[in-house]
Amino acid sequence: MDLRNLVAIDVHTHAEVSSKGHSSLDDELHDASAAYFGVEGKRKPTLEETAAYYRERRMAAVIFTVDAESATGTEPVPNEEVAEAAAANADVLIPFASIDPFRGKAGVRRARRLVEEYGVKGFKFHPSIQGFFPNDRSVAYGLYEVIEETGTIALFHTGQTGIGAGVPGGGGIRLKYSNPLHVDDVAADFPHLKIILAHPSFPWQDEALAVATHKPGVHIDLSGWSPKYFPPQLVQYANTLLKDKVLFGSDFPVLTPDRWLADFDKLSIKDAVKPKILKENAARLLGLTTP
Repeated sequence: MDLRNLVAIDVHTHAEVSSKGHSSLDDELHDASAAYFGVEGKRKPTLEETAAYYRERRMAAVIFTVDAESATGTEPVPNEEVAEAAAANADVLIPFASIDPFRGKAGVRRARRLVEEYGVKGFKFHPSIQGFFPNDRSVAYGLYEVIEETGTIALFHTGQTGIGAGVPGGGGIRLKYSNPLHVDDVAADFPHLKIILAHPSFPWQDEALAVATHKPGVHIDLSGWSPKYFPPQLVQYANTLLKDKVLFGSDFPVLTPDRWLADFDKLSIKDAVKPKILKENAARLLGLTTP
């Protein structure tokens, strides 16, 4: 990866379809999320198409699936396939994985193998879809131990989700699991764990800012929202107290980096802070540069 020639690092993109055409969301949830985000263009790019998309834009992308099989009954895009595609496109793709926290000790062993054998750099958790509180010691703490020990990253969905929006009962998905205050307990119990709180955390934006300000290992990515809708306090903190801990993320393919960056250019972000958000903070967190 030629970091000098990259214009940005997108820390939040999704592997939506496997090489066999399998999706990690059923059709009802998939179609609802597409309608919620007003998706334009191809909703399910392949891993190779995603790599080509980011290469054309001189960007790198963190990419992952979401494993929520216990809650949804749907198999995820295989983590190994995501990691192998990233290895084949190492100039632009950075592999994260996702382990259903209810896989127990088998999931913990698998997480370690994904790091040691496949070069995975982090793990995505979606508490609302996976149906767990991040601070439930009986569920995911074994996974956090591996992530902290290996120096990889735990990325948590926080706040509202477009998945299930508009479906009767929200598709059974409960928002309560994704309050970032639950992750505050994780950050306290694993003080050396590198954490990303994904998205502006509506309706808990202030909670997310408090956690990221208080806990040194906690960062915030800006994915899933057009910057023109960012709460003013998020912009204020990104410009000041959290200028070294806020990260560019799009949520591709539901929100494209093209749209995100066009709106970000209109945001009142200091010139000295923009390169931090777009590339420098992520490069440091991912270990692409020296601290």
